[in-house]
Amino acid sequence: MRYLVTGTAGFIGFHLAQRLLDEGHEVVGVDGFTSYYDVQLKERRNALLEPRNGFKGYRAMLEDMPSLEAIWEAEKPDIVIHLAAQAGVRYSLENPRAYVDANIVGTFNVMELTRRHPVKHFMLASTSSAYGANTQMPFQETDRTATPLTLYAATKAATEQMTHAYSHLWSIPTTAFRFFTVYGAWGRPDMALFKFTKGIIDGTPIDIYNHGDMERDFTYVGDLVEGIYRLSFCVPTREAALPTGAIDNLSPVAPYRIVNIGGGTPTNLGAFIDEIEKCVGREAIRNYMAMQPGDVARTFANADLLIQLTNYRPDTPLPVGVKAFVDWYRWYYDVTAETQTSNATPLASA
Repeated sequence: MRYLVTGTAGFIGFHLAQRLLDEGHEVVGVDGFTSYYDVQLKERRNALLEPRNGFKGYRAMLEDMPSLEAIWEAEKPDIVIHLAAQAGVRYSLENPRAYVDANIVGTFNVMELTRRHPVKHFMLASTSSAYGANTQMPFQETDRTATPLTLYAATKAATEQMTHAYSHLWSIPTTAFRFFTVYGAWGRPDMALFKFTKGIIDGTPIDIYNHGDMERDFTYVGDLVEGIYRLSFCVPTREAALPTGAIDNLSPVAPYRIVNIGGGTPTNLGAFIDEIEKCVGREAIRNYMAMQPGDVARTFANADLLIQLTNYRPDTPLPVGVKAFVDWYRWYYDVTAETQTSNATPLASA
């Protein structure tokens, strides 16, 4: 099939495009190459996609409706997977307008094009941040999402509601998937694993919020991509207007559902850093700080619906995923044991 994926120069979009191409599908990539983080990293990802048979890339901003319209008309995708967004929880405190422009206006444009050019399945990337101040664990797709803690979370929750309305009005088969602290090779420099690895290698302090009293349901990027790929064949329909079970949130008025993609195994932040230290071979210089505005102490996915629909649960062990990232980081930045800074303290076992 022909998949149109927004955000193919991004972390998750790059990995998803690789997987789809490996499976023999065509991929139409759309990316704006924004400067939120190192554009060279995006160019390097894109350079690996461009030569591949079945890939065709476009450079366009989500807010640029005429450019997007031309792409949709030319390519006529079977499935649209909308990943592109302004990411980052803390950055939404600094530049909130970027989230309204990219996440609200951009998603509206993609929805409009999906209405004008019907597809077999429309898929929307959402986030565990949509659960906001919920304290009941694990997070279940049927939980209320009325208490967002950041504008980022609010915009992602809003896109879920927007796409539900479009699904109802125009019978667009839609799946929104919420992911949980994704990590892995080619990750974003603003993400914790990237910053921690860089700090440990450079021998500089790493900031640890809430004094380390935090847990995250870390999800390896390959597992997330597997979940997205399998869900692309689980198309909600009006005819199947009844949930498949008590945990299903299939809408009673639209071919629409929301699915968590997470392993359901929260890890303490300290244990996460321990794994990075083992892979790097050095101790971190830990700078403990207070909780940051908009942060939550814990995330924890209930993956039962994903398993029910796809017979799959994310299961890459944390040591395996962290090692894959650290190995990539060393390769990408040409870091060896000899070039690694001497400021950090080697582990006793290293």
